[in-house]
Amino acid sequence: IEDRLNRWEEFFEKNKTNVIVAVLALIVVVVGCYLYKSKVVEPREIRVAEYMYPSENYFMNEQYKLALDGDELGNMGFIEIAGNYGGTKAGKLAKAYAGLCLAQLDSCELAIEYLSKFNGKDQMLAPAVIGALADCYASTGQPEKAAAAFEKAASKADNDLQTPLYLFNAGLVYESMDKPAQALKLYNKIKSDYPASQEAATIEAYITRLTSK
Repeated sequence: IEDRLNRWEEFFEKNKTNVIVAVLALIVVVVGCYLYKSKVVEPREIRVAEYMYPSENYFMNEQYKLALDGDELGNMGFIEIAGNYGGTKAGKLAKAYAGLCLAQLDSCELAIEYLSKFNGKDQMLAPAVIGALADCYASTGQPEKAAAAFEKAASKADNDLQTPLYLFNAGLVYESMDKPAQALKLYNKIKSDYPASQEAATIEAYITRLTSK
């Protein structure tokens, strides 16, 4: 069990939110463009989207502290935007951004507060945020919540990119909890339902290891 825990911790240390951040970054760019270009967006939405722009640039350049707290030029950070305009679409995105910045700054407990408050329903964005939340649960020693969140993210995503990743992560967490049956079920699902995914390329080794015990 100790070896499994070490492998699990090493995996999350190496992969901590990187994939999720990349996916979410692409999504928020698309949403941001919509907010700027759509003729039906209210002026307040456009104004908040404009407030977000400097912090989005900091985020994309991995300057997470500036993105989170704002800069000396007076640009608001994601925390202030989320606090002042949380009811707008851009404000909701700011909550997600804030959570991801905090996770990258190793403030996972606070990141959980922001990520768990995000309630967007977009089929790509919502799973990405839930997946990031699961990463934070895993990093703060809450494996039960992590596994449940990863499975929820996989279910909401329902695509060949995100779903097998979340299923695989959930499987690793189940292994860390000494629940091989649950892990094996998810690994087999990756093998059968997502054979072209990156995770499927190596999943047989995980299945073999569990079934040979």
